[in-house]
Amino acid sequence: MERTFSRWKIQGLNRLDLSKKGSVDEDIKHVASLLNSCEQFFTTSSCSGRIILIDGVAGSSDVHKQNCVWLFVSHQNCTSDDLMSALSRSFGVAVLKFEPFVLHVQCRRLEDAQLLHSVAVNSGFKNSGLTVGKTGKIILAVRSTHGLEVPLSRDGKLLVDGDYIQFLTQIANQKMEENLRRIQRFFQNLQSALSAERPYIPDSPGTQERQDSRHTHKTGRRGEQGANEQNQLNLYKQKQRRQQHETDGYHGDGDSSLLELDDCLNLFT
Repeated sequence: MERTFSRWKIQGLNRLDLSKKGSVDEDIKHVASLLNSCEQFFTTSSCSGRIILIDGVAGSSDVHKQNCVWLFVSHQNCTSDDLMSALSRSFGVAVLKFEPFVLHVQCRRLEDAQLLHSVAVNSGFKNSGLTVGKTGKIILAVRSTHGLEVPLSRDGKLLVDGDYIQFLTQIANQKMEENLRRIQRFFQNLQSALSAERPYIPDSPGTQERQDSRHTHKTGRRGEQGANEQNQLNLYKQKQRRQQHETDGYHGDGDSSLLELDDCLNLFT
């Protein structure tokens, strides 16, 4: 399965972009790059979010983009003048739509898809979900629900006034701004989740050897210091004994030799 996923990823990333734009939208390039740099993910389709005005066939309830004329499209904020200018070219049913960020990601394992789904939901994309195909392909869709769809004209005739067009423009722009905030939140949460998934890397053997060496060196110095202190203490005791003998009047050669011998032995203790 690992080899199959690797093959799918190579094929997917090398496939020609069939979208109208022909490339990844600027506002989500960093998201796609991060996912595609991970061995367990690759993106299959995406859109950063857009405001569009489409012209459908009069008398039809079908407003799908495949059967419509695109009068206006923008992946950024727009103005009411942009929409009014586009509406002047309408001959059918013109519909203003805001479509939020959408991203489809193929995942290596179900656990990887679950991680990505959790990140998406926690970032505000509540409508996200995953599917598993018959061939084992696991696709995670990052989706939101804060869209907008409003009909504005019929048979080329405007159904609303300019004030309402301006109001709708403000609503669409607010949704676009919220959409971009959620994208950035998704990117930050994704970075955190991927960092937490990285395995712990232990210290190299060389580092451990240096730590052991420093510990042994410190222990040795403490041992040497303790021995020196003990020798000094023994010499002090011998000196006190010698002074005590002198005070008590014992000055014989035997006692003096014994004390000197004790002093010598203490130096080698």
